[in-house]
Amino acid sequence: MAVGEVFVEAGGREIRISSAHKVMFPEQGWTKLDVVEHYLMCATGALRGVSNRPTMLKRWNRGVGEPPLFVKRPKNAPNLVDVRFPSARPGRMFAPQDEGDVIWMAQMNCIDLNPWNARAGDLGHPDELRIDLDPTDGYDFEATRDVAGTVKEVLDELGLIGWPKTSGNRGIHIYVRLERLWDFFQVRRAGLAIAREVERRHELATTDWWKEERDGVFLDFNQNAWDKTIASAYSIRHTGWVSTPFRWDELDTIDHRAMDLMSFKERWTQVGDLTDGIDEAACLLDAALALVAADEERGIGDAPWPPHYPKMPGEPPRVQPSKKRAENWEEDPGT
Repeated sequence: MAVGEVFVEAGGREIRISSAHKVMFPEQGWTKLDVVEHYLMCATGALRGVSNRPTMLKRWNRGVGEPPLFVKRPKNAPNLVDVRFPSARPGRMFAPQDEGDVIWMAQMNCIDLNPWNARAGDLGHPDELRIDLDPTDGYDFEATRDVAGTVKEVLDELGLIGWPKTSGNRGIHIYVRLERLWDFFQVRRAGLAIAREVERRHELATTDWWKEERDGVFLDFNQNAWDKTIASAYSIRHTGWVSTPFRWDELDTIDHRAMDLMSFKERWTQVGDLTDGIDEAACLLDAALALVAADEERGIGDAPWPPHYPKMPGEPPRVQPSKKRAENWEEDPGT
């Protein structure tokens, strides 16, 4: 056995962990083996978040003190699935199948797991709508917590079941499992309509895409676009905090800062996997799409897509408001 080499059991097989004592979190001294042991503990829940989903490998090869390497086209990964990126270029991505694949990602220095919201069996129809609450500068987790309560109110009215978790930073993620009946365009558009309804009800909520206009808690509707990823449940973030699922009755009390890589062990012992049941709770999107239709009738159309996507039908001008004002800008009808 090589120095620093460890073998663990997961998914019915033995997995080699190289450089097990490499420090991944310099400030805390946490090692690669600490990361592996975290995912061994919560492997069932971690797998549920990525199972059969194209997953980007975000490799922190030098620990969180250095930028990660983003790998969409791994050469030697198991369980590869053919995909097509927004640029229309084809590729192959890793799609985890069992708990051993989760540990393999940890062996590849992935501290957070970043899956698509569609599964390999039907990439054209997402089975997950994601609401990403991201506080802007000057706002904190308390503001996010407040807006999340309004998101819950809107989801309840639409007959949608939201599964909340801390983001592992200052935000909150809320997932809605869907029947696979709608494409990425419809799911994203429904997410935008939900975000706008929350914005109408809560003064801190914003859907302003351009950062120069945002103030409050941004509801990032574009996380539902093709190829976008969010750190899944039980992911460890660069902050050292774990993206922690919680019950809605914990919204007022959950402390994201108390859920770090080490202290999360107590949480897991106390409550177990709070994502259990999400796959059996698939919802219909009809009521949310009715919100889309109502917005369209009021003249409220689509919002900008991320910059690396092709121009979409009905999308407003993809130009910063300050630049538009400064240059007296007019859209080129050919763009």
